[in-house]
Amino acid sequence: MKREDPIYQTYVQILEEELCPALGCTEPIALAYAAALVRRALGREPEEMRVQVSGNLMKNAKSVVVPNTGGLRGVEASVAAGAAAGDPDRALEVISEVDDAGRAAIRALLQRVPIRVERLESPEVLDLVVEVQGGGDSAAVRITNRHTNVVSLTRNGEVLPLPGEGTENQGEEAPRADRSLLSVERIVDFADTVELDDVREVLERQMEYNMAIAEEGLSGEYGAGIGRTLLEDGESLKNKVKVMAAAGSDARMSGCERPVVINSGSGNQGITASVPVVVWAREKGYSHDKLLRALALSNLLAVHQKAYIGVLSAYCGAVSAGCAAAGAIAYLEGCGYDGVAHTVVNALAITSGVICDGAKPSCAGKIAVAVESGILGYQMYRQGRQFWSGDGIVTKGVDNTIRNVGALARDGMKETDRKIVELMLENLAAPPEQGSC
Repeated sequence: MKREDPIYQTYVQILEEELCPALGCTEPIALAYAAALVRRALGREPEEMRVQVSGNLMKNAKSVVVPNTGGLRGVEASVAAGAAAGDPDRALEVISEVDDAGRAAIRALLQRVPIRVERLESPEVLDLVVEVQGGGDSAAVRITNRHTNVVSLTRNGEVLPLPGEGTENQGEEAPRADRSLLSVERIVDFADTVELDDVREVLERQMEYNMAIAEEGLSGEYGAGIGRTLLEDGESLKNKVKVMAAAGSDARMSGCERPVVINSGSGNQGITASVPVVVWAREKGYSHDKLLRALALSNLLAVHQKAYIGVLSAYCGAVSAGCAAAGAIAYLEGCGYDGVAHTVVNALAITSGVICDGAKPSCAGKIAVAVESGILGYQMYRQGRQFWSGDGIVTKGVDNTIRNVGALARDGMKETDRKIVELMLENLAAPPEQGSC
């Protein structure tokens, strides 16, 4: 693939769009971003707030710790953080600079300002509205489809410019790269031929951020400690990649104040698509350039799968990212398109259908399972074994199997998604219980 090829340029643009930094789980952070925007539009601290949230967004904001808040969780904590101490110009890093005074302001706002949370009935799985009132004025913001995609911003009913309007950088309003141009064969070709300086900055930032949070998760007590638990399984390379990926999620789900470079709108997917590949390459002594090519492949494979699934669903995105990482491991080991394709299909045949029941500590366990099944898929290929067309949802051609999985996740699991949200929201107001067994 040549640099002047439109598909080449599209793939570079996809990586630039997808691999952006975020502090904290992206659904609570989207709420914090919205609250910071609407606070600035109001021009003062709100006297009351109303938050409307789609079911899928609410399930991901319910249990995860919001960074820089002193351990607070939930929708109310998310919007309070943004309204009291957020910088909307930082987008998904909106609360990255909160200090002790900011944390005090967040708690004070929670005590002083009524925050009403409601379910938003919307055809979009990612949808939120934050409305505020204060000093006789009002303001409102709506974010839809993507975590920073502001579709309306008003003050006293007057339409305000959206973030980025009227500037050279139109942000999320700029035309997005066409994901339908992704295919596994083209992704492998791109990884083989990309001029590394075209992707170096975004990939090296992902390596730096995501490996740092993985190391932090392993050194501290976070969440359920999945990464640390897996240490007892020994020092094999296969175990090391699971340990590090899970540890990154342990830290992130428990409010670690380190940013992550996301993939497909998800920090957990960003960690899963990158950390196993970095650990594998470094342990096996592959060159830095080879690692960058493998990371480009892994990230694009994850986006390719997620494009059919949608931004939020009942299907655990760690499965997609784990398959992508395994495909990149096969690529590191010298496999071309055939090896990458068979690895991905084998892995999808094993773990497709793992549910997403919100962001919380058990995500780290699902990441470990996804990475495990991905490596098993690669081991099968290496030994000349595979799943065949007709084995369940596997069909002829890796891209066709990916489309089948997308249809399963997007359409087939709609009722599962509704039931998950229903079960989770029954106890929305209750704090997470410990020792429930």
